[in-house]
Amino acid sequence: MVVLTDEGSRAEVVPERGALVSRFIVEGEPILFLDESTLADPTKNVRGGIPVLFPAPGVLPGNQYTADGREYPMRRHGFARDLPWEVRSQETSRVVLALGHSEQTLREFPWRFEARLTVTLLGSALHLSFSAENRDSRPMPLHLGYHPYFHVPQAHKASASVETDASRAWDNRKGAHVTLTGLDLTGPEVDMHLLDHSLHGTTLERGPGLRPVELAWSPSFTTLVVWTLEGRDFVCVEPWTAPGGALQTHQGLLTVAPGETFSSEFEISVEPIARFVR
Repeated sequence: MVVLTDEGSRAEVVPERGALVSRFIVEGEPILFLDESTLADPTKNVRGGIPVLFPAPGVLPGNQYTADGREYPMRRHGFARDLPWEVRSQETSRVVLALGHSEQTLREFPWRFEARLTVTLLGSALHLSFSAENRDSRPMPLHLGYHPYFHVPQAHKASASVETDASRAWDNRKGAHVTLTGLDLTGPEVDMHLLDHSLHGTTLERGPGLRPVELAWSPSFTTLVVWTLEGRDFVCVEPWTAPGGALQTHQGLLTVAPGETFSSEFEISVEPIARFVR
């Protein structure tokens, strides 16, 4: 585990579990939710923290896609969250991690690449910078997402909210496009993919007594996913660079030319307690 500290804040990163940011604590207040049992069990996907979704956020139909006339398998949310990342450098408040292609990744994603994730703690702000270099001889598709689990007690969900100007969404629970008139976070399961959220960020209000979370991201993130389960003390607010299934549909899919590097930024911040008044 890598521990980052700065001005009374703390973040923890687990390189062996997909470069997961497992904790972000500001002045003693946990900002992220974490199911400790899933982190401790390497056979389970970690439910909590900030999983990195690459190279395929979401689920592909039949868990496969076509590239160059061949079918390739692809697991839910891609392989980056399941593989160990290498720590390239580490400082008190910053760590750089890397994931490169391997025989295993080439069986699912037939492009040579190197991805880097830089996690920087700046007081009450956590900054994630992602880059992916195409080391192959042909254009590489690029689909990236983050899956942060924010701590929102079940009892607060009726007053919690996610700021958005979106009017269209894919209701993943119903498997249908819907007109968005608001987000009710109190249902048994909420799994809404906001297709026309135009803001380069959002605000998550977490209910009485908890500081709101401000999110900001690069323009390359064009789909916002909101997910929660009844009885679990989290709300996930997830920026993705394209809708789910993009490796197969190519809808919104980015590409990286040979020798070029894609980069993006994502920041999570909360107000220090001195400025937080409720």
